[in-house]
Amino acid sequence: DRTHFFGLAASMMRRVLIDHVRARRAQKRSPPDVPASEIDEFAVRDVELLDLDRALSALALTHPRQARVVEMRYFADLDLEEVALCLDVSTPTVKRDWKFARAWLNAELRDLRSPT
Repeated sequence: DRTHFFGLAASMMRRVLIDHVRARRAQKRSPPDVPASEIDEFAVRDVELLDLDRALSALALTHPRQARVVEMRYFADLDLEEVALCLDVSTPTVKRDWKFARAWLNAELRDLRSPT
């Protein structure tokens, strides 16, 4: 049904993107036809995406519904009403979950980026 399809699509998109980033980072050398400035830009995005994946996995351990909201919003590009339909909750609940998850992820990403 629709719920399972969008839930699976969001999860698979996340996995595909993360696997792609990991594969690209595993390459020993950069392609010769890509300028160094573009490689640096991709490297920054890759690190951010990997950090987001780590933070999202941590969020899912304690707040699974909020993590699903982030997956559906970020990786499947669903709007609040579509997420509410998929998760069988109200739109205001999704709004609260989205607000909470963004704040939680911002704090977690700040901790991941700060030197310890």
